[in-house]
Amino acid sequence: MERTAACHCGQLRVTTTGEPERVGICHCQACQRRTGSLFHAGAYFTKEQVRSAGEYKTYERDSDSGFKIRFHFCPVCGSSVFWDGDRIPELCGVAVGAFADPNFPPPKYSIWEESRHAWLNVPDIERFAQGRPPART
Repeated sequence: MERTAACHCGQLRVTTTGEPERVGICHCQACQRRTGSLFHAGAYFTKEQVRSAGEYKTYERDSDSGFKIRFHFCPVCGSSVFWDGDRIPELCGVAVGAFADPNFPPPKYSIWEESRHAWLNVPDIERFAQGRPPART
């Protein structure tokens, strides 16, 4: 199965093949600021499953877990579409919303719940107050 994620203007596109390794949501304040939303929803694929087309710029920062993370965004409209990091270097994250697919697989976990807006209801999934789910084995 192929899916295509795109920025708001359509200039930057990411095509994925197969199913994601994991799908989760994050409530950390950095993700809230980056997305302008209450939380971030991300799907993680092996890098071999992902190919990008179009120009992008990169913003690199230290993640809350202490590893470098690089967000790739459209230089035209500013949409953050995909990212990669040093914590799990074989995976590439893609913003679930960029797929614009209401049938996309649901999240399996919620992280940085300590920063979750109290009135936001989250489905019955695995939850982590601060940390991240364990890395793939």
